This record gives sequence, structure tokens and C-alpha cells, in this order.
Amino acid sequence: MKFDIDSFREIGDSLLRNKRRTLLTGFGVFWGLFMLLFMMGGGRGIKALLEKNFEGFATNTVVMISTNTSKPYKGLPEGRYWNFNYDDLDYIKMMVPELDVVTPQISNWGVSLSRDQYSSSGHVKGIEADYCKIEEPKMKYGRFLNDVDVRQERKVCIIGKRIYTSLFPEGGDPCGEFIQIGSVWLQVIGVDYNSSSININGNSDQQVTVPITLASKLYQRGKNVDIICVSGKPGVKMTSLEHRIRSVVAHRKQFDPTDDEALMLLNTEQIFQIVDNLFRGLNFLIWLVGLGTLLAGAIGVSNIMLVTVKERTVEIGIRRAIGALPGEILTQILSESIALTLAAGSAGIVFSVLLLSLLEKVSSEGGQFLISFWTAVIAALLLAALGAVAGLAPAMRAMKIKPVDAMRDE
Repeated sequence: MKFDIDSFREIGDSLLRNKRRTLLTGFGVFWGLFMLLFMMGGGRGIKALLEKNFEGFATNTVVMISTNTSKPYKGLPEGRYWNFNYDDLDYIKMMVPELDVVTPQISNWGVSLSRDQYSSSGHVKGIEADYCKIEEPKMKYGRFLNDVDVRQERKVCIIGKRIYTSLFPEGGDPCGEFIQIGSVWLQVIGVDYNSSSININGNSDQQVTVPITLASKLYQRGKNVDIICVSGKPGVKMTSLEHRIRSVVAHRKQFDPTDDEALMLLNTEQIFQIVDNLFRGLNFLIWLVGLGTLLAGAIGVSNIMLVTVKERTVEIGIRRAIGALPGEILTQILSESIALTLAAGSAGIVFSVLLLSLLEKVSSEGGQFLISFWTAVIAALLLAALGAVAGLAPAMRAMKIKPVDAMRDE
């Protein structure tokens, strides 16, 4: 059977003879492909939004926080509190060479901030310059802290977005201006617009970042630090280092290595792994539901084509009698099945893309919900294959119709 204008017209006329059954069957294919593509795009967009919340945060980080011991150890009582200090940094680096960054942090909460007639509140975070490898800043104005700021204990600071809008409502670049933190005046050298939902020791929007050496003097911490953040070298799994890190710190600070309450370890690698596993399972569920719905639609197409072949027994028999070859009958039935699935599936692709495009526009966080071009192409090819498989059984039945049997039915 040659595919010309008359051939396509014949296929269309054949499908229109059973409008109701064709519409119902086509809706099944349409709904199946729509469900598959819409859920794929929705899952992709939600994952992008979630990853945006984690943007800029190192995925192989462990945050160490000292707490009270819960077990006695070598004559020392339980309930003992201990602190990290600067001397611990070099010891941890030496004992765990797989670590790339070992950086401390000091925090002070409930700090009053002011500039001229404007005021705000927030918290101060004292860090070293290499902390940007743990939590990457998103600088709107100015620069981040450097090693010179830390060594010289410069009275400089980086302010978060909310503090910037409160103290500088007129907008513009605030670098070079001074703000008062408690009784100390600091020069603003940058504005950090980091919006990550993962923040260590406070929300970055209400944060004033200063050199840790300055924070240590301002709040009389001496050599003590509040927490230590470490990250592994490329390819190193932090989960495999947790036990050794705990043992090293326990030996250094004299507490039981099995005392999980004495040292709190927050492993961001595990958080990201949980998210990946969640979406891996979600994608499997999406494909399972979508392909199941598509399969149901293909079965519907096969059923309607069987009914169509039965109703057209006489027509097929006459065509055989006047010289139509079995291959031509097979091609016609398969063409009708593929045309039905492609027409309904194309409508499903268009409708899903329109809804995903609308969803992307209304998303305030800028999630990427749209499916790729090749995803739509693969879906169309999958539809054509399903249409061919669905029409195979009816086509084989049509090929077996003999002219004599068709006349007898008439």
C-alpha cells in the first residue's frame, strides 16, 4: 500500500466511521502520554527547585559541634562539656589527610545593628577566608573575606540581604559605608545574596560575616571556636570518614569514641543522598504509572481495531477478491493503528507542554518544568511502536480473511 493523499484519506475515513470508539480509545492514549510527560516535567521541576535551595553548599561537608558527654571516660564524669579550639584544626588535618578544608566558625546571636536612623538585628558569624569552599557566597556587591582580612583582624563585614534592605533602604552599593554592631563600627565590604536553605549556624539573610580573628576578640573567645566544618578531597566519601573523625576528636578531647552525644556530626552528604534516592524512587514511580497508562491505551487501540476489522470483513474480502495483496491489508490496518495512537499522543504532548510551560511561568523560584525536545521525540517514537504492536493482532486477523468467507457473512 503506497502512502499518498488517497491512502491518508482512506485511513481517516476508516477511523471516522467509529467516531465514539475512536475518541474513547484516543483519549486513553492521550491521557497516558499526558500523565507520563507531565509527571516527568513536574518531577524535574520540583527537583530543580529543591536543588536551588541547596545551591552553593558543598555536598561533601561534615559539621562538628561539641556537646555534653553522656558517658564517663577515664575517670572523667558524664555530662562534661568541652570546646573546640584553634589547636584542634592542625591536629584534625594531620590525622585525617583525606580532608581538603578544615575551617572554624564563631557565632554570636541577637546582635543590634544600626546605621544613621536605621536599625536592624541579626547574628554575627566569624569565619576564615576558606569558608567560602563550604558555603559559597552569592555576592551582590563587593567581595568576600580574604586571608589578609583575617590575619590583620580588619574591622570589615559582609551583610546579608535582609540586613542590607533594612540598613540601606535607598539601595545602591553600600561598600565603603560603616554600620554599628553593638558598640563597634565595621566597614561594609560586600553584600551576600545567598538564598540557600542550608545554612550553618543561622540564616544568611540576617547574617553579618566578619573575620574570625576579629570575632574572637570582640566576644572574648580566646582560642575557643563554636564549630568546625570539614570537607573531603574530590572523590572522598565523607560517610566513610565519619567514624575516624569521631575517634580522632574523642582521643583529642578525652571522651568515649562510642559516645555519640558528645560530638554531633552533621553530614550533608547524607542529606543530598536522601534527596537523590527520593527522586530516583519518584522517577521510577512516574515511569511505572505512565507506561502502565500507555499500555492500557494501547490495549484499547488493539481492541477497537479488532472490532473495526470484524465490521469490515466484507470490505476486506472484496479487496482481496479484486487483487489486494495480504501485505497491503496488513499495512492498512497497522497504518490506522499508528495514526490513531500518534494523533492522540501528539495531543497529549502538546497539552502537557502547555501545562508545564504555564507551571514554569507561575513558579516564583524559577523551576525548570519543561521537558526536553528529545524527550518529546522519544515519546512520539514510543507511541508509534505501541501503535504498531497494538495493530499487529488485528492486522494478522484481517490478512486471514478469505473472499469466500466474506461473501458468506454478507
